[in-house]
Amino acid sequence: MKGTVRETSEWLEADGLGGFSSGTTLLVRTRRYHALLLASRKPPTDRMVLVNGLEIAAVTASGEYSLSSQRYAPDVIHPDGRSRIESFEQSPFPRWTFRLEDGVRIEQEIFVPHQLPCAVVTFRLVGGATQAHLRVRPLLSCRDHHALHHENPDFRFETRHEEGFVFWQPYSSVPGIRVKFNGCYTHQPLWYRGFLYSEERDRGFECTEDLASPGEFEFDLALGEAQMMFCADRLPYAVPDLDRPCQCDIDELRRREIARRTGLGGELEHAADQYLVRRAEGHSIIAGYPWFTDWGRDTFIAMRGLVLATGRLDVARSILLQWAESVTDGMLPNRFTDDGSKAEYNSVDAALWFVVATHEYLEAAAKSGSSRNADRVRLLAAIESILDRYRNGALHGIHADTDGLLAAGEPGVQLTWMDARVGDQVITPRIGKPVEVQALWINALWIISRHVPRFREDFERALESFSKRFWNEESSGLFDVVDDGHQQGRDDASFRPNQILAVGGLPLCLLDEARARKLVDSVEKRLWTPLGLRSLAPPDSRYRPHYTGGPAERDSAYHQGTVWPWLVGPFVEAWLRVRGFSPPATLEARARFVSPMLDHLEEAGLNHVSEIADAELPHTPRGAPFQAWSLGELLRLSRVVLNVREQTAKTDHDPFRFARTKSAVESTERSQRMVQNEDGFPAGAAPKMKGKTAP
Repeated sequence: MKGTVRETSEWLEADGLGGFSSGTTLLVRTRRYHALLLASRKPPTDRMVLVNGLEIAAVTASGEYSLSSQRYAPDVIHPDGRSRIESFEQSPFPRWTFRLEDGVRIEQEIFVPHQLPCAVVTFRLVGGATQAHLRVRPLLSCRDHHALHHENPDFRFETRHEEGFVFWQPYSSVPGIRVKFNGCYTHQPLWYRGFLYSEERDRGFECTEDLASPGEFEFDLALGEAQMMFCADRLPYAVPDLDRPCQCDIDELRRREIARRTGLGGELEHAADQYLVRRAEGHSIIAGYPWFTDWGRDTFIAMRGLVLATGRLDVARSILLQWAESVTDGMLPNRFTDDGSKAEYNSVDAALWFVVATHEYLEAAAKSGSSRNADRVRLLAAIESILDRYRNGALHGIHADTDGLLAAGEPGVQLTWMDARVGDQVITPRIGKPVEVQALWINALWIISRHVPRFREDFERALESFSKRFWNEESSGLFDVVDDGHQQGRDDASFRPNQILAVGGLPLCLLDEARARKLVDSVEKRLWTPLGLRSLAPPDSRYRPHYTGGPAERDSAYHQGTVWPWLVGPFVEAWLRVRGFSPPATLEARARFVSPMLDHLEEAGLNHVSEIADAELPHTPRGAPFQAWSLGELLRLSRVVLNVREQTAKTDHDPFRFARTKSAVESTERSQRMVQNEDGFPAGAAPKMKGKTAP
């Protein structure tokens, strides 16, 4: 993929451990998170920026030319190497070609090897001359990735320098930096002061930083490719054998990494792979780059596209088993703290998304013949323990009410995915019975009732109650919350996208055909944009058209109109479901809904989908430029909904397309009642674990 060279387009190279390299295609750092070497000390958390960037100059017979660009306060670019960028390519690695004024062309490449806390940078002559020297100064901070660095007397410039490598340990409490290289090194400490990060400034954060440079590397490009490998030192996992010659290390790593990426498939599959990270002995999913860790809710939504839709069942198994170990009192963590020391159990839907993701994994594993009975038993036991605790009462007021619907919430706690707060003010409390939580709850009950019959009555009661309680004739849609604030009969009629999950995005549709069509049409008319669904419909007085300003202003707009691309998956699936997944509808959906999302892949985070966008034209991408569930839902939509559904819609393969009433559900299940699972047990008779129901 050839990329546009601009400050708003960003590239990403992730290491699979939580660390990464990233920046703009214009090679001007605009975020505190833009760095060459950013490593995780406790994968995938506790991340440190070690090497922020490089100061680069090329010397030819005609003179000296800068290849780097830095932005300094108040807003000055110096030097201006960006003017010499001739082209940028994203694949197989980020690669820039510089054209100097005398016609010399130099190529720079950056890549991060998988599962190694390293970043490799290479330079080579590609035309216009046979002689050129390169001078490279690394710029260091060795700080937490959320922080900023300033000149101070504690920074240690001391260098251990031997043939082929140097080592720096600027702060005793921070990992050191080891550099393998094939040129010369001169120790010459300098401070570079007053770097300005424009994205941080625009987001209302502290935005200036001082960086230290211990010395300068020099390379003769006439001798061949200049190579540098920056590695985080003193981490609890392996790094390359740094005693081997640099040439062999980097050439071997490059070959291995190209082969690995080629094996993943296309560019979207490689983009999906960058969110997969190690956690303990298993896997997890980073919610987004550059500032998120792995969040429970995001993990289970994203994995359906990033992992299941790309056929990586082994990784899906690892993720689910890893997270199953975190089930506590029926709940799963919403997030882990940045230092990895504590899990936060403040989500009503993370555990329910786990149920849905587990169901889809077990079905895919059975179909592929890779299912393991021990895994199945363990995962179903975790689901049973979650739903038992939810039914009888869990943290934060979560419990099944007498009508079978799931009530949740207490003042000061945001339990749903609309979780923004400003200080002590929760922007969208949604205490009571939120609509998407009911969709997840009813789907979860249906899933477990296929294996544990005692949940069947709970499922039927909740489904009947949903049909009676949530329809809002005035909006031709659903109430966002019923029994709002736990006050019986008080309903919140805010027109939000949460209602789409009652029709699309989950295995079971909760509405009859007529109502489902009305809802989808209303959502399309009031919420659809080319980058997804608005989080609130105008002309609501709380509606915010733009996600701009400082933290408080942005957080207050986060779910009050701001567009969320991850909702494109549920919306388009619902849109197709009410049209019977017909071939003409599928073609129209590709053109109207999917094409704008594909165009967006070249707009912000290259080959990725942004976290959010402005609610009004031009729908400027905002938030994290690399968001797991946004890309995951695009992949699920393109690989599953638009490809598989159009083939199966002509059959009775999807009998729950419209679940109207208890009797309708019973009639559509009749043909499946005695279908056996792959372990030989009839559906509804899965074996029970002895002792504890969840690890």
